[in-house]
Amino acid sequence: MNFICRGALFALGLAVSFAAQAQSWPAQPIRAYIPFGAGSATDIIPRTLFDAMSKELGQTITVENKGGAGGTIGIGEVVRAKPDGYTILANSSAQTIAPFIVPNFPYDIAKNLTGALMIGQNANVLLVAPSKGWKTAQDLVAAAKAKPDTINYGSAGVGTATHISALRFSVAAGIQTTHVPYKGGAEALTDLLGGRIDFLFTPISTALPLIRDGRVVPLMVSTGTRASDLPNVPTPRDLGLVNAETAVWYAVFMPAKTPRDIVEKFHTVGMKVLATPEMQAKMKKLAVDPLPMTTAELDKFVVSELANNGKLIKAAGIAPK
Repeated sequence: MNFICRGALFALGLAVSFAAQAQSWPAQPIRAYIPFGAGSATDIIPRTLFDAMSKELGQTITVENKGGAGGTIGIGEVVRAKPDGYTILANSSAQTIAPFIVPNFPYDIAKNLTGALMIGQNANVLLVAPSKGWKTAQDLVAAAKAKPDTINYGSAGVGTATHISALRFSVAAGIQTTHVPYKGGAEALTDLLGGRIDFLFTPISTALPLIRDGRVVPLMVSTGTRASDLPNVPTPRDLGLVNAETAVWYAVFMPAKTPRDIVEKFHTVGMKVLATPEMQAKMKKLAVDPLPMTTAELDKFVVSELANNGKLIKAAGIAPK
């Protein structure tokens, strides 16, 4: 038997093996790593979905929070795992920001991971305190242009989605603003209410109670479409702002060499669960809007997000720390 023939038979055997593996998958519990601490949206949203998916798959999806080092510890657990569908990563848009702000980021997100399921997205909302007197985003922009470098904004930390949303808004609006990073969103929100910072982007789910009580004024949502919970609040596009849109998205990934049949099976089950009225109600309560994508579209989306965020962070002169 010549070398070419043996190679062809080996490849055929490998393909048959992968097909059989995918057909029987999952035959044991699946471990999901979340690269942030418990209680965050990046933790709560996937957990909510995984509980329901476990029943559909017939195997438990156990969740382990593995935070630290800008998410690299949890990501590394999945990148280094055997690509058999039993180790998955649940992460957010932070995954496409971290490579540009974490020193010597050790992974190539686009090459080391493959997209398995887009769960959905949250909009951030631009908030100001009523005491500022700004009723619209145009009012804020006018104030910033009238007195350059006098307007500041808070965030949950350098490179977080709240920081990127504010940065994109400032660049698109042509205003010069000062970033005040906090250790978390709660501290930034406290200082916004106290008037110590001028504006803040924060997840809608966090902001809704304060908006309803009139303690903050919503000026703009960060996504390209209006948020279902704030239908009267304009988008960047509504305001004529170009390249100002950002969203906090949540998705599931697997090691890059995971057999496609397994990736697609996970995706199909996930989409089925997301489409149920029960899960839609739970996601709405968490202020998560649908963002349906195929696995191929998710991979392309990640590449696009990496390019856009890298360009913005470089232009802003944000150095890894």
